[in-house]
Amino acid sequence: MPTFERLRRFDRDYAALSDTQKDAFRSAVQKFVTDLKRGQGFRKGLRAKGIRGAPGMSELTWADDGRATFSYGESRQNDEPHIIWHRAGTHDIL
Repeated sequence: MPTFERLRRFDRDYAALSDTQKDAFRSAVQKFVTDLKRGQGFRKGLRAKGIRGAPGMSELTWADDGRATFSYGESRQNDEPHIIWHRAGTHDIL
């Protein structure tokens, strides 16, 4: 099972989301985790990709104007991926 951590900035961003946005984000994360477990890349609908000009950083689309940024950290459990969530919000976070 992938592990994760959240940066303080992510927690502040997440707290500012509406309940509807939080639901959409959690739904996308469930798909994200399923795809991580499968190990065959992310489904197109998540639009998970690297961020140009920010080596090691990636973004995930969780709504039409919903984005989250993340990076991979050192595995903490049985070589499973470790995700570090950096930001969550609208496209403006990029």
